Amino acid sequence: QVQLVESGGGLVQAGGSLRLSCAASGRTFSTYAMGWFRQAPGKERDFVAWITRNGGVTDYADSVKGRFAISRDNAENTVYLQMNSLKPDDTAVYYCAAKRDVPSIRRAQYDYWGQGTQVTVSS
Repeated sequence: QVQLVESGGGLVQAGGSLRLSCAASGRTFSTYAMGWFRQAPGKERDFVAWITRNGGVTDYADSVKGRFAISRDNAENTVYLQMNSLKPDDTAVYYCAAKRDVPSIRRAQYDYWGQGTQVTVSS
């Protein structure tokens, strides 16, 4: 069992930055690939980024490439999402998720989810 708690969301102006954190419980964090997803009002929960278990490989949705960066600290059981050059379209609830073994862009394949943190980008 893995419990995930996101933090770091808030209100920011367009062009600004935020850093989201996701703290995981348990001693098996390094055995999970981690992902970030987001859900805007009235829309589905979409893939944002994933990172492999050792942090060596990452992948991003086209909409955030070059602006967002995912990273992890296995010693601290934490995964991060650095978000730069934010746009109003980035407004959503952001969720972190854990998946055994290899990462995926498919939300249905993730085993554990956090409760989410709201990110609002004003124009």
